[in-house]
Amino acid sequence: MIEILRQAAWTGLVISAPILVIALVTGLAIGLLQALTSIQELTLTFVPKMAAIVVVFLVTLPFMTNGLLRLFEEAILPAIEGS
Repeated sequence: MIEILRQAAWTGLVISAPILVIALVTGLAIGLLQALTSIQELTLTFVPKMAAIVVVFLVTLPFMTNGLLRLFEEAILPAIEGS
């Protein structure tokens, strides 16, 4: 059971990494832009970051689906079957 939890945690980390990285990069870029221009508008950080996250989510959806399917096929289904 612990091995399945370890694999599930690793899979969750791997499939969420692209979204987290793009959110970090977008947030840093917008923060730098705000610091350089002294514009402190809250929607300026929220809207571009959400748009970037949605785009990356749609682009990496097949990768995430394959990662979850692999987890189920290699770890969870054999444990349910008892092999």
